[in-house]
Amino acid sequence: MASAGRLWQHRAGTGEREACLHEHPLRRQIVGEMHLRRWPAVAAPATIVQMLRQVAPEQRAAEAAHLAQVAAALPEGARHAMGQLAPGLAYVWERHAEASGITLFAQEGADPAAGLAWLAGFPGAVVRATRIRVVSGEAQVAAALAGAGFLASDLVSCGIGPEGCRLWSDFRIGADGFGQLVVDVPEAPAQAAARQGHDVARLLQTLQDLGNYRNLALLGLPLARAHWPRLDGVEEALRQLAGDVGRADLTDDALLEKVCAISLELMSIGAETRYRLSATRAYARLVEERLGQLAVRPIAGYPSLEDFTHRRFLPAVRTCSAFDRRLGELTARGAQFTALLRTRVETRIENQNGQLLRSMEQSASLQLRLQQLVEGLSVVALSYYALALVGYVLKGVEEVAPHFPAVAAEGALVPVVVACVWLGLHRMKARLLGGH
Repeated sequence: MASAGRLWQHRAGTGEREACLHEHPLRRQIVGEMHLRRWPAVAAPATIVQMLRQVAPEQRAAEAAHLAQVAAALPEGARHAMGQLAPGLAYVWERHAEASGITLFAQEGADPAAGLAWLAGFPGAVVRATRIRVVSGEAQVAAALAGAGFLASDLVSCGIGPEGCRLWSDFRIGADGFGQLVVDVPEAPAQAAARQGHDVARLLQTLQDLGNYRNLALLGLPLARAHWPRLDGVEEALRQLAGDVGRADLTDDALLEKVCAISLELMSIGAETRYRLSATRAYARLVEERLGQLAVRPIAGYPSLEDFTHRRFLPAVRTCSAFDRRLGELTARGAQFTALLRTRVETRIENQNGQLLRSMEQSASLQLRLQQLVEGLSVVALSYYALALVGYVLKGVEEVAPHFPAVAAEGALVPVVVACVWLGLHRMKARLLGGH
């Protein structure tokens, strides 16, 4: 059994494992998704600096090149990297759908400023930058709060996570461009220090996720506010169009031009806002999830993190949702006007077709009458020529037999000739037309 195990290990090392298992090409990627978001253990006192940058697709290559300055070669499509910049100074890089988070972990005695220059060199626009001071004990808390310079009127403080952890922040951007947070964690026995370090790391990661997703969600608010007047203009145009559709003096082309202008405006607004507002809805759900995971406990005399989020974040999300709903309603109303105009055009075409059919019916009836008249004239003409020929014959007979009444015979043959001509034309017409 031992030799078989060593043989399997040898084969796995040479790549035969994949051939034996016939792995799905995405197996390792989807399994790796469960292990991407890891932070190193955090023990107080420590300082954590994080930047969340919105990175455009064309900037991803520059991001990878900058990360390669300190990280080993990453596989194609890597979304997580971690390592050491200096003794006591670790980093974690995480790639999200439209942003990247870069976090520095400085233990007590390590200077995070050594990594700030590298941190600032990443491409992309900074959406959130925070500095977290992790402390333990009253003395460290007092020193950290004094150095943070929080605005007393906006100070938020509450318990988070395990019993004994407490958060302070005013959620304002300082003069250096960073937001400040102070987190107090209880002292743990030596045998539980390692476990507490991982628990604190998960707690702080959840706290940062909450703030990062909150800022990403709020990117939709300025967009909704900026495009709200355009929706007002579209609504006014639809109100005017409602009256124009019923006017008989306006042509269909003029109405179609107005409907097309409104539809193009709605399409333009949708193209410029739909992705951002959809992202806002998705990030808002993540914010609610992270807020629930933090198990916020209010502290008397201070607004809690939940109060701060619900009071300032939820109205912004609702504004974005209201904009999205209004855009959808106006689009539906525009589609209704398009359908109404199409019905109007189709009705007008049907009326025109009816008039055309009546005109064709009258023309066909007139042609039939003219044809019948022509047929009557044709019978008269043919009968006249036939009687002329018969007259020549009768006159010849009269020359031979002077007592033969040629004129009387010619007169007696008139109805016979006319009848024969009419019957002949009628039979010819029947043969030509067949059953029609």
